Amino acid sequence: MVLLGVDTSGKNGSIALARVPDPTPGSASRVSLEILEVIPLAGGTFSAQLIPQIAALLLKHGFRKQDIGAFAVASGPGSFTGLRVGLAAIKALAEILRKPIAAVSLLEAVARSTKSSGRVLATLDAGRGEIYVGDYEIASTACMHCERLVTRDDFLAEAGASLVVTPDAALAQLARAAGLKVEEVAPPGSDAIARLGWEKIQAGQTFAPDELEANYIRRSDAEIFAKTNP
Repeated sequence: MVLLGVDTSGKNGSIALARVPDPTPGSASRVSLEILEVIPLAGGTFSAQLIPQIAALLLKHGFRKQDIGAFAVASGPGSFTGLRVGLAAIKALAEILRKPIAAVSLLEAVARSTKSSGRVLATLDAGRGEIYVGDYEIASTACMHCERLVTRDDFLAEAGASLVVTPDAALAQLARAAGLKVEEVAPPGSDAIARLGWEKIQAGQTFAPDELEANYIRRSDAEIFAKTNP
């Protein structure tokens, strides 16, 4: 089976093509995932690139779109436009092919990048002096307590003794300067989305295309202005 992982949440994105080996007959263990290739997507042109790049990637490795057995997609938080483009494309393909979708939070991907276990705060820069924070318990899997948007001051005041995990060097420096415990990790890409998505697929945590929504966390400017200017 082929699995496609897609991340269009940031300024740049990527597509991961992965293969799931057939399970050994009689084995009850979960099957691992093999990443075949990851290709970058330049920001600002996701809508023009995404479907042609998927087609080219499948062709390069000798697959057809009918060989895709499932999709994994970064559901947010991140760029409103990027997330909409990525989710719309994957929802359309999944509907045509009648295949399941696993939605992966970028904050969960950050949290799962840690080498530690226990309570962690996965963080991403949200701009405007704000931070996306995912409060997770890390063991063999990740258990989410909450995901939210907070100001930098509130984050520093509330972080306490939790380990801060972030791919953002500026956030890492800010947290260290405040005396917090910090682990700086690599930014998660579509390969991480594919791996976490496959775990969710094996656990039955999937969405039909009409059920999948973006995990923006922050409201759009249009929603904010509508509230403040009735």
